[in-house]
Amino acid sequence: MMRDMKRFFYFLLLILVCFAIFFLFIGNSKEETIEAPLGLPPVPYPKDNPYSKAKAELGKKLYFDPCISSNKQISCATCHAVSHAYKDPKPISEGILGRKGTRHAPTVINAAYNKLQFWDGRAKTLEEQAKGPIANLNEMTLSRDSKISYEECQKRVRENPEYPQMFIEVFGNDACSIDDIVKAIATFERTVLSGNSPYDRYKEGDKTAMTEEQIAGYQLFKRVGCNNCHFEPLFTDGRFLNIGIGMDAEHPDLGRYEITKNEKDYGAFKVPTLRETAKSAPYMHDGSHKTLEEVIDYYDQGGIPNKNLHPLMKPLHLSEQDKKALIAFLEALNGEGWQDLELK
Repeated sequence: MMRDMKRFFYFLLLILVCFAIFFLFIGNSKEETIEAPLGLPPVPYPKDNPYSKAKAELGKKLYFDPCISSNKQISCATCHAVSHAYKDPKPISEGILGRKGTRHAPTVINAAYNKLQFWDGRAKTLEEQAKGPIANLNEMTLSRDSKISYEECQKRVRENPEYPQMFIEVFGNDACSIDDIVKAIATFERTVLSGNSPYDRYKEGDKTAMTEEQIAGYQLFKRVGCNNCHFEPLFTDGRFLNIGIGMDAEHPDLGRYEITKNEKDYGAFKVPTLRETAKSAPYMHDGSHKTLEEVIDYYDQGGIPNKNLHPLMKPLHLSEQDKKALIAFLEALNGEGWQDLELK
């Protein structure tokens, strides 16, 4: 009898241990996620850099911290300003010591969904994109050696009294490595989203969410083929197309062609998202268009002819009423989720 009781006791103990292990390692292993605003698909996170609130908070702090630049004066937010829909109000972005690049800084909003980053798609991930400026002489570094740029950035971050403990909590070490730095920044950037716009509520069934003029602009947007490239719901299809911008220059920026050396990419640039575009002038990869009116006039004229101009770039013959309706619709793409970002 005693032997049976002992067996039962050990069996019960084994079950309790199994339950403890389950709740410790499985029951509490639910991944943290961030909910996308109305109208957006689930936010994709890479397997080697999953979302966590602590990591996003660390990335947010780093995003706004100029210590990641050589002279401690340039942050990610310098060229991707929150006040300007995470975009640059200057036509050509200026980095360290006022040095200018060659292109206009695009928005970070909804960049989580981009399959390739930068206007020319040279970065495959947001992590890779975040790493680029730290070693770019026109952006954040004074060193011509990328290895030195990264080492010095790591050193500056480690010297901040707050960062080592934050890195321990997120990554399990206080090395503040460049790879962990950009993983944190990219994690924060994937939380910079825009949805729940009048357009999204209209599509969800609220037919009063957009004005009559905005609805007319939406119908025109589809009728003249804008949605062939600015595909819903992200209002970009991620392709690289030649629409003629800057192609009349003596030495034009060849965009994606410089990366692939493929003739089909000659003068091609990424199709940008139109979400929040009404709040983020100037426009185009070179910042050459100051207003949405200029952008629509450019498309209405059919672009600048060149050997690789996209076949859809043809005169649209829009009336002034048409142009106003299109702008009204673009304003209906101003949404929520990024203005006063609080991580949850």
